[in-house]
Amino acid sequence: MKDETLPAKKILVVDDSFENLCMIEAILDSAGYQVSLAEDGANALSQIQTYPPDLVLSDVMMPKMNGNELTRRIREQPDLPFIPILLITAQDKADVVEGLDAGADDFIRKPIEIDELLARVRSLLRLKHSIDEREQMARLREDFVSRLTHDLRTPLVAADRILTLFQEEAFGALTETMIEAISTMKTSNHNLLEMTNTILEVYRYEAGRKRLTFTNFDLVELIEELIKELQPLAEQKAIVLTLKHNKKLNKEIVGSRLEIRRLLTNLIGNALKFTDQGSVTLSLSEKNNFIVIKVQDTGCGISATEQVNLFERFRHGNHRLSGSGLGLHLVRQIVEAHQGTIDVESELGKGSLFIVQLPLTLE
Repeated sequence: MKDETLPAKKILVVDDSFENLCMIEAILDSAGYQVSLAEDGANALSQIQTYPPDLVLSDVMMPKMNGNELTRRIREQPDLPFIPILLITAQDKADVVEGLDAGADDFIRKPIEIDELLARVRSLLRLKHSIDEREQMARLREDFVSRLTHDLRTPLVAADRILTLFQEEAFGALTETMIEAISTMKTSNHNLLEMTNTILEVYRYEAGRKRLTFTNFDLVELIEELIKELQPLAEQKAIVLTLKHNKKLNKEIVGSRLEIRRLLTNLIGNALKFTDQGSVTLSLSEKNNFIVIKVQDTGCGISATEQVNLFERFRHGNHRLSGSGLGLHLVRQIVEAHQGTIDVESELGKGSLFIVQLPLTLE
């Protein structure tokens, strides 16, 4: 009887026994599935790479490349879509454990019962359908966010340019009131542009589509650049912004200079934003082949309740200056992409300390 619950799916059956191949092909064909056959693991891999099936049904005991090794080889290919793997075995529990560790999704034991085989096939195809839908939704979400942020960024950049021209009095002299209003508009426009860019970066990381270029670069040089850029903001608030490090420190690390710059800009910028008086201090040290970056401020601090979800997406703080809740989430994404860690120590009214540990070399 044909299975009418799902549209016809392609199933690859792998077995070194011609009789077994014919028997399973007859069962699956009668249920309405499209069946292709492979007499060994190498042939199966070739077919999978050319035309990925919706399900692989493989015997475990085969010469040269058994079912467990075939499973392992399939799972090692990141460019393949998710393919459920159902292994057939006549062996004991140890065989099942090895197969599951290799990446198999289910097992069926010999001798094969037709109803059980079809039920397991339907179950795994439903699993694939669910995962495929989820991945499609993720792609659609990323495409939507990418288009949305692009459409938002274009007019924001244009508006920023026009406001700059106004500030330069390209359209005529300005009164003090007009200068103040335009400055406020420019700041708001800049904040919205920054938030738009951050949203796009967050979704790129979450969708697994962020591609980083790792190089050797001088971390101290990068931080000194940032301090020069942010010094005017610190001076405006009479905050002392400094960098401390041992002269013998290994300054060079491996990573994405652009993303580490984004990470530090966010942390230093937050420290300056939430500090009304006192200082913001960056310090660098080495520990167990990691470089430790500390950003300490004398600002308002963060409550223990807020610290629990501090790095979560869209986490809004209680402070009047709290933003979209995406900045620190993006920071954590960048840190994890560099195989590092980030922690926070803080107390209300006593400032905050953010501690980032990044490996000097990446595996």
